[in-house]
Formats: sequence, structure tokens, C-alpha cells
Amino acid sequence: MRVLAIETSCDETAAAVVDDGRHVRSSVVSSQVDIHSRYGGVVPEIAGRAHLELLGAVVEDALAAAGTTGPGLDVVAATVGPGLIGSLLVGVSAAKAYSLAWDKPFVGVNHMEGHLHAAFLEDPELALPAVVLLVSGGHTMLVLMTREGRYRLLGQTIDDAAGEAFDKVARFLGLGYPGGPAIDRVARDGDPEAISFPRGLANQGYDFSFSGLKTSVINHVRRHPGVPVADVAASFQEAVVDVLVTKARRAAAELGARGICIGGGVAANSVLRERVEAACAADGIGAFVPSRAMCTDNAAMVAATAWHRFRVDGPTPLDVAPDPNLRLPLEPQASSAGEVVAGRGVECSSGS
Repeated sequence: MRVLAIETSCDETAAAVVDDGRHVRSSVVSSQVDIHSRYGGVVPEIAGRAHLELLGAVVEDALAAAGTTGPGLDVVAATVGPGLIGSLLVGVSAAKAYSLAWDKPFVGVNHMEGHLHAAFLEDPELALPAVVLLVSGGHTMLVLMTREGRYRLLGQTIDDAAGEAFDKVARFLGLGYPGGPAIDRVARDGDPEAISFPRGLANQGYDFSFSGLKTSVINHVRRHPGVPVADVAASFQEAVVDVLVTKARRAAAELGARGICIGGGVAANSVLRERVEAACAADGIGAFVPSRAMCTDNAAMVAATAWHRFRVDGPTPLDVAPDPNLRLPLEPQASSAGEVVAGRGVECSSGS
């Protein structure tokens, strides 16, 4: 089954062609980082207009790189949420138009479920059950994947997402946008133990909180204006990663998971990747760390999810509307206690 997928949930215009949910024939991503960097963050109206200008060429490039054409496809898919409504409308409208023009079924995909499937693209033998840590600009979630398409939400942020905290701290420190890569880069020259920042909810369940950490960084810098920026960045990053890895590791041990998988834009952070691999090695379980290209928003993960969803649910009606607040999971179904089957749900994401 050959799937063309479109991803326009935020500020990445992406298209990909994937065969049988596993074999990536092409993956094209056009980033808007340079456009939004002057504003210090994503401007929704500008993002939507940029998608309009870029999407046609991106889809053409993806088809050409895959050596196929519209009639050679089996399914056309697009992210229907979560995300910025203007951006989502561009991708969903285009996918529906392609679906009608080529007489191919359309599948709407949950962006967060896409991140859950990204690991399968690079490791089809991913051992389940696995604890999945999804960390991005709009989300911080800990999910137990019992088998493909079946998830249990263990915990999520009660305030700021990890990526949001990275962006806000980087902006305060004058490091620019996007904040995650900027802090990761500057922190390499700093001491992660120089400042003892708080670990929010460190020993309380599986939920996360980063708002207090962000405030603590700001207050510390204001009280100590001469503190080295590299030390602040390294200590802040250490606090975030410490909480993320500690909770994921505890969840894997308590629930008998065979591995820990990370996904989302923050999963590209070098320290987080190193810590997850080290923790899994120490605990004797698998570490599933996708390439950085598969961590950030891309259409290959959307195509992989569409392949699975089409086999389970069939095509999505063409009257489906983009939903910026669509949650994971969308359609709970009776199974075991606390376990639900994820559908085409989404939750708003304002960052990678």
C-alpha cells in the first residue's frame, strides 16, 4: 500500500511517500524557521500563508523522489490535528483535493499518533509493550504502547510543555528561536551542576510540570546578572532531562515495558538521547531513539500512521474537519482497565 502523506500542523511544510507503513520512498520537509525566527516564535497567520505557497512544490518533490505519480498511489493522508487551525486547513484541503482528483481514499491522521509511529519507520521490530515519551513544543506525554494502535496515557504536563519551556528560557537568555537547539548548543560549554534548579513533580506520579522551573531560571538570572549563560542553559537542560528520564524509567519498570521510546521535537536533544540510551542499558531494556529527522515534524510518520489506520478503520469521510484540539486518544473502547484505542484524535501543538 503506497501512501502520500501531508503534514502542515505547525510551521513545517512536509510531504512523504511510504510503502506498507514502513518503507520510506521519499520525505520532503520545507522549514519555516527562518521566517519565524525574527518574531521569536511561530506566527500562525504567517505559517498558514507559507504553507499555501510551499505545499504544491513540496508534494511534487516527494512524488518525484519516490518515482511515482498520483495515480500510482493507494491512499492520500494528512494531519487533521492537533495544530494551528490555519496551517491544518491548508494540508487537509490539499489532501482532499488530491484524493478526489486521483480517486484515492483519504485518511486523516492524529499528529501525536504520528510521533508514536515514527520509531517503527526505523525499527520495525520495536519490542512492545514500550513506554513512549512524547516531548515537543506543545506536548509532554508519557504513553504506554501495548501494541500498535493501542495506547494508555500515563501522564502529561499540567502546565508548560518541555519544548515550550525551552523556547521561553532561550528567549529570556537571548539565545534566539527555536529554543531547544539553541540551549542544547550553548549548554555544551556549561556546567550542568552549576545551579540546582527544581525538578517539578519529580516524585509524584507520571505528570509533568515545567512552569516552576522556567520561573526559577528567570528569578536566578535576575538575582545573579553575571551568571554565565552556558551554566544556566546546562543546568536548566539537566533539570528537564532528569525529570523526563526518571519518570519514563520508573514507568517502564513498574509496568514491565520492554523498552523506552522517545519522540517529538525535544527528542532531538543530545543530552536526552544519551540519558535514555544509558538508562535503558543499565535497566536491561531496549532504547528506541529515532533519528533527529524522525523526531521533528515530518510526513513520513503521518504516512506510517495512515497505513495502520486505513487497515483498521478504512477511509476517513471527506467532510471531516481539522480539529486543533483533537486529543489522543479520540475513541476509547472497552479493553483492559485504563487502556484505550486511539483514533484520529489530536491536541493543539504550537511547536515542533
